[in-house]
Amino acid sequence: IDIMVAIDVSKSMMAEDLQPNRLERAKQILSKLIDNMSDDRIGIIVFAGNAYLQMPLTSDYTAAKLFLKTINTDIVPTQGTAIGDAIELAIESFDEEEKKHKGLILISDGENHEEGALDMAERAAAENIKLFSLGIGSLAGASIPEYVNGRKAGYKRNRQGETVVSKLNQDMLKELASTANGSYIHIRGAKREIEQLLEELDSIEKRDFEDSVFTEYADQF
Repeated sequence: IDIMVAIDVSKSMMAEDLQPNRLERAKQILSKLIDNMSDDRIGIIVFAGNAYLQMPLTSDYTAAKLFLKTINTDIVPTQGTAIGDAIELAIESFDEEEKKHKGLILISDGENHEEGALDMAERAAAENIKLFSLGIGSLAGASIPEYVNGRKAGYKRNRQGETVVSKLNQDMLKELASTANGSYIHIRGAKREIEQLLEELDSIEKRDFEDSVFTEYADQF
């Protein structure tokens, strides 16, 4: 199967209701997922206010882990949570017209999403792409730390000077998954969550494909 992973890198992913923070926990989940892959391809999309293809589909898991390590909240300059853009980019990043062997894993706290996310989920469903949403964070929420020169310098505040609390928008992530024939998993840090995700991915119809490896020599006289 081919799996595109869209990972939220907005500032709210720095909230520490999961240790060490939401983004690092998401990266740990993905790293364990890659460890359990063998014959599948994986690609990575990062998104905040915009979505970008961080790594196209590949079966090179070592490269995938290297790309994963470079992901942080500064990688996308525009703030926001453009989930619709991320889903659209994932659909376009699958390199074949036949998409029933495809899955999309969306990892986000679901906050401040732009319009169009459900429309894109419907498009994914129409193209036989299953969407699995992973909700990262707590329903109670947590403050968003701000850093200066790598050191914590307090917490994000709104214009009224009040500390901003970022909460998991679970309902929206559930709706996206059900629209695109997938499922929702709330990430709390248990080993069972990885097993559940692998079971869900196993429900995607598989196909056979062939890889050819060749070495080309240039004669040197």
